[in-house]
Amino acid sequence: MRSLIGSRSYSADVTISRSGSRLGADITLAELDAEPYAVLARLREDEPVSWVPVLNGWVVTRRDLCIDVMRDAETFTVDDPRFSTAQVVGPSMLSLDGEEHRRHRDPFAAAFRRPEVLARFTDRVQAAAGALVNGLAPGGHAEVRRDVAGPLAVQVVAAALDLLDVEPAVVLGWYDEIVAAVDRVSAGGEIGLRARDAVASLDRHVVETMGHGDGVLAQATATLAPPEVVSNAAVMMFGGIETSEGMTTSLFWHLLTTPGALDAVLADRSLVANAVEESLRLEPAAGRVDRYSTVDVELGGARIPRGDLVIVSLTAANRDPTTFPSPDTFDLRRPNARTHLAFAQGPHACVGLHLARLETQSAIDAALDGWPGLRLSEGATAPTGVVFRKPRVLPVRWD
Repeated sequence: MRSLIGSRSYSADVTISRSGSRLGADITLAELDAEPYAVLARLREDEPVSWVPVLNGWVVTRRDLCIDVMRDAETFTVDDPRFSTAQVVGPSMLSLDGEEHRRHRDPFAAAFRRPEVLARFTDRVQAAAGALVNGLAPGGHAEVRRDVAGPLAVQVVAAALDLLDVEPAVVLGWYDEIVAAVDRVSAGGEIGLRARDAVASLDRHVVETMGHGDGVLAQATATLAPPEVVSNAAVMMFGGIETSEGMTTSLFWHLLTTPGALDAVLADRSLVANAVEESLRLEPAAGRVDRYSTVDVELGGARIPRGDLVIVSLTAANRDPTTFPSPDTFDLRRPNARTHLAFAQGPHACVGLHLARLETQSAIDAALDGWPGLRLSEGATAPTGVVFRKPRVLPVRWD
């Protein structure tokens, strides 16, 4: 990166401004929701940083440039008043940068390192996945997202936060209201009374947990005030439910729609771990992460003014052919599948990535054990979503 007068640069040849962005102008939300791959590939090849009016932001599609943006929190920040999640739940590790971000993140990051996750959660998560799958087994059919992936995600989040005496349905109710409020605020709407009530209920329960437990929430009070612990619990809940549900559902989709994939993992269960990574590469549960430019900056041939929204397309980066040959193919044996960016990079890399991997692998292992002859049923839908991508309906049957 070289300094310019009043700006920064990642690019020597600047040719594109908002008005000069050629390819982004005609992109529609319908394309980005249903089949974004071809349009993102065109951007990545010809205009890797492109102004997309329908998103009111710059879309970054080339893998190396996506990494540059995510690693440079000084130039591309989340700490902006437009960040909708912070408006709903308050400042948290999701919406802060620098020292404040580290202060909010560190208590949770320490609790969810890989050794701690495997030691604390392996048996619990595998048991929860097995119970869900085995409970459905006699019926011979299920809808993966609502019957397995979603309920498992809620149970795991409640366990991860050590929430005291709370029913999964209650956690899901809080989550649904908070997500709906974030969606409304991001579109210029109001938070709403029901969402405020949900945040208040979560607040009371987190405070009670801090007072009586010794888990991650109680430990976080060593460096965070109670309202800050509540805000971070809310974003952990948000990420842990939404993205884990999508991650698990998409893995089932890829294994059941790719010829030979299910037979391959049944014959060699050691392939399951790489299947999780390859599914994440093809369909990251969060297809994008948003940043705001803090200065005038030149990136990938584009001149980005201070304050503009910069959208890192993880979907596009994960299908960059310079890193992933045959990028649109689900390859169970892809040697570098784990180098995907689905968990982001830099200071805002996902805190719960190890727990999410354990959760998804446990779900598919349980289904492979408990649902013989597993296959798609009629009515299954491919992954969709502008931001959060997953199959919305995934019915399956077994013998």
